[in-house]
Amino acid sequence: MAMDDEQAWAAAREWFTALGSALGSGDAAAAAQLFGEECYWRDLASLTWNLHTAEGQDGIQAMLEGIERGAWPRELEVTGATEADGVVEAWYSFRNDAFSGLGLVRLRDGACWTLLSTAQHLADFPEPSGPRRSRGAQHGEEMTAENWLDRRTRRQAEFGIAEQPYVLVVGGGQGGIGLAARLKRQGVPALVVDKHPRPGDQWRSRYHSLCLHDPVWYDHMPYLPFPDHWPVFTPKDKMGDWLEHYTHLMELDYWSNTEAVSASYDEQAGRWSVEVLREGAPLTLAPSHLVLATGMSGVPNIPSIPGQDVFAGEQNHSSTHPGGERYRGKNVVVVGSNNSAHDICADLWQNGARPTMLQRSSTHIVRSDSLMSTVLGPLYSEEALANGIDHETADLIFASIPYKVLPEVHKPAFAAIREQDAEFYQGLSDAGFDLDFGDDGSGLFLKYLRRGSGYYIDIGASSLVADGSIALAHGDVARLTEEAVVLTDGTELPADAVVYATGYGSMNGWAARLISQEVADAVGKCWGLGSDTAKDPGPWQGELRNMWKPTRQPNLWFHGGNLHQSRHYSKYLALQLKARFEGLDTPVYALAETHHTA
Repeated sequence: MAMDDEQAWAAAREWFTALGSALGSGDAAAAAQLFGEECYWRDLASLTWNLHTAEGQDGIQAMLEGIERGAWPRELEVTGATEADGVVEAWYSFRNDAFSGLGLVRLRDGACWTLLSTAQHLADFPEPSGPRRSRGAQHGEEMTAENWLDRRTRRQAEFGIAEQPYVLVVGGGQGGIGLAARLKRQGVPALVVDKHPRPGDQWRSRYHSLCLHDPVWYDHMPYLPFPDHWPVFTPKDKMGDWLEHYTHLMELDYWSNTEAVSASYDEQAGRWSVEVLREGAPLTLAPSHLVLATGMSGVPNIPSIPGQDVFAGEQNHSSTHPGGERYRGKNVVVVGSNNSAHDICADLWQNGARPTMLQRSSTHIVRSDSLMSTVLGPLYSEEALANGIDHETADLIFASIPYKVLPEVHKPAFAAIREQDAEFYQGLSDAGFDLDFGDDGSGLFLKYLRRGSGYYIDIGASSLVADGSIALAHGDVARLTEEAVVLTDGTELPADAVVYATGYGSMNGWAARLISQEVADAVGKCWGLGSDTAKDPGPWQGELRNMWKPTRQPNLWFHGGNLHQSRHYSKYLALQLKARFEGLDTPVYALAETHHTA
């Protein structure tokens, strides 16, 4: 029988009272027994100084016994509870020696199924927000001749020269900028370096028609959400302008026209030496921590194909595609069939070129409207806002679903999409397009988390494939001739240009370029869960490899992902760095093993 809210509150309070009693008496085994046969405790930095999911009663007991007693949560207080389909969901707050935190629990038959614990504020170093905000001016005897602009100008002239950053962030896209904003607010001296002339150029430099495929409710930056008239899908140049203004409004220390050339770590000193070229002039920076914020992708994958040296036309990776106008009236072969390939083919078609999409393996496609209504809508939409779920609340709800559970949550949603959009998928199949819904039918998000590729969010290109406006070919490239792409079955595709929409390597490829192959191999593959599905080899990790958490290389961190992930997980990365800046003890529980080097 369904519970009312009062009964749900009572059930949640009873469970947390029992958990608090077990933890208070130091009994990890008794605490673990409060969890069900299938159970998960996902911790985001608050207990483990790591991003870690303990699975099963034994895993939960091991986690509690493997961390210090002062890290165990206490002052557990239920702040909201509901019940649906036999599951009680309850929000709660807690404290431990290091943090004040928030979390979400799910109870089934009185036992815990999933528990999320997240670090929100360092107990001794809360963020200067609300009543803790700075005055911004000195009055009376404290008045000085130096105003805000004077101080800001002096800071820009001295930081990185007379004063070294504690954190150096390499990569000034949305990930690096969002993390820098978190660190700035925490009072951690951080410098962002980026090779582009202006913040936001990472977006401005992409092909002409590019817009974000994710909706606005999902894409806010930390602290400054988009205004409520912002378009659902942000155009690339508008996004670039937002990021540029964001760096100014958040007063970030950001060096444009600066390329990180090499880096080495002095273990004895606990410090990096990073060689950069700033406006073409060499300079050495000496940060304590180095963050590679180059997105979730690594170095562009550009295949080596016989005949590339004799092909008469242009060849570009999708990351450097100049736009369709350049190819009006020309035959362009786009190697690949995922997001970038679809966008580029549509751009070419709109500009009067003759694109051919070369599909080498099956692709998962989901219509943007269906994704928004069926998958994202309950958490990120106007409907969600009307139900009291802002993006920060949605982030916690999304994070509360352990990665092991996520496929079973998403399979019904994507099965419903497959049924409701059957005519759409039939049109693609009739055109010869090779479709999939992931190895296990769990759809887009699991493909993204497992391998970061293999999908397209349809914003119009699929209809062009279905009606033949975008030609479709299948197979692998054997060689290029002067005027054609030749496939392994002998098919020749006339080509005046070739675009390699062939994706990217693991993020540790940037570590290999900047630091060394030895360090890259020690850290190992970034991204993926170890699901043992295509392009995500096991063993099971439980969390994304190396993202937003300590790695096997001391003081080296990776930050990236889509706007939602960059926004949410930058909080936990910033708190980990802030704690180290303040000299707190940060014993990492279950530092992930390295199983794959790329």
